[in-house]
Amino acid sequence: MAKKSMIEREKKRERLVEQYAAKREALKAIANDENLPMEERFKARLKLAKLPRNSSATRLHNRCQLTGRPHAYYRKLKVSRIMLRDLGSAGQIPGLVKSSW
Repeated sequence: MAKKSMIEREKKRERLVEQYAAKREALKAIANDENLPMEERFKARLKLAKLPRNSSATRLHNRCQLTGRPHAYYRKLKVSRIMLRDLGSAGQIPGLVKSSW
């Protein structure tokens, strides 16, 4: 199993994204507004750069809620393929029928 710290780190990123979303959106709107003077747009870019890196939505990554694995992630169930197989074999996922694996 992967480290639980990766799951906690991802949760922290989600909180930061939610916390800074409005401020980040406002600064982006100012920075991309062609009608405003260049100095004002540049100041908005500097303020945007001073925000925490993990407050950007592009830093979020889908991870298995049980293992923290970032690859082979099933969005509907929020687990990786490995955990899907283990849980399916144990009969813990309703509607999932074991074929032959």
